[in-house]
Amino acid sequence: MFFAHHRVLLTAIGCVLLAMVTIQSGASIAKQLFPLIGPEGTTALRLGFSALVLCLVFRPWKALPEGQQWRSIIVYGLCLGGMNITFYYAIERIPLGIGVALEFTGPLAVALLSSKRKRDLLWVAFAITGIILLLPEIDAETGLDPVGVALALIAGACWAGYILFGKRTGTQSSGGRTVALGMTVAAMVLVPYGAAHQGMALLSWEVIPLGILVAIMSSALPYTLEMVALRNMPAQGFSVMMSMEPAIAALAGFLILSELLTPLQWLAIALVIIASIGSSMQPESKSETD
Repeated sequence: MFFAHHRVLLTAIGCVLLAMVTIQSGASIAKQLFPLIGPEGTTALRLGFSALVLCLVFRPWKALPEGQQWRSIIVYGLCLGGMNITFYYAIERIPLGIGVALEFTGPLAVALLSSKRKRDLLWVAFAITGIILLLPEIDAETGLDPVGVALALIAGACWAGYILFGKRTGTQSSGGRTVALGMTVAAMVLVPYGAAHQGMALLSWEVIPLGILVAIMSSALPYTLEMVALRNMPAQGFSVMMSMEPAIAALAGFLILSELLTPLQWLAIALVIIASIGSSMQPESKSETD
């Protein structure tokens, strides 16, 4: 029994790690599509193919929301789409690892603002310090592009909305159907937007296979892996592991895109990761507010 439990836990940990690797590898591949079809076209292909795959797998039409429930689904989908397009616009201008670290301010803010523990002020300080360390390097000519930094922070805000409205919609249908519907809403907005910017280039056989690969690696596969992990490990452990994503993004950017970060940028990423891990470490007692 003991060994069976540990085998299940190790499988869950492996799923989380593989999910993070596939997401960031997918983002690195997506960035290589930018010279061909831009962030708009890349977003259109990712969301379009992701929506198709998720709808085929989860068949959301079997239990569609009713009335007011659609409002949360639509906002959830718009946040999902906004998160995707602004993040791709951001990493067009700044390194992938920095973009993910800045985007993490969204879920981090949700976790910290919903907490009543005084100790969480420490994690706020870590996150703010990490962002402040990047400020001297925000310079379009010699350092980080300020527009790229702003777009990554906007993507983080969209991620926060995605989390908040995702929780609301989670009570209305299964998680898989919710994501499939949200992805469909996002695709309905951003596929035409991408087509308007890139036109027939989206139908090129040079980009379609890569678009499908990005959709699978960035959405369909990691989502499935995360669902398996969440069923077999505590939510707290899952959150702590996911906090390592900025570091994995930086490594993916280095290995796939040859993006080198300065020691100061690595320190900034580390501080955001520490803040994220700290905010994930919830006490056993809900009444603790020290």
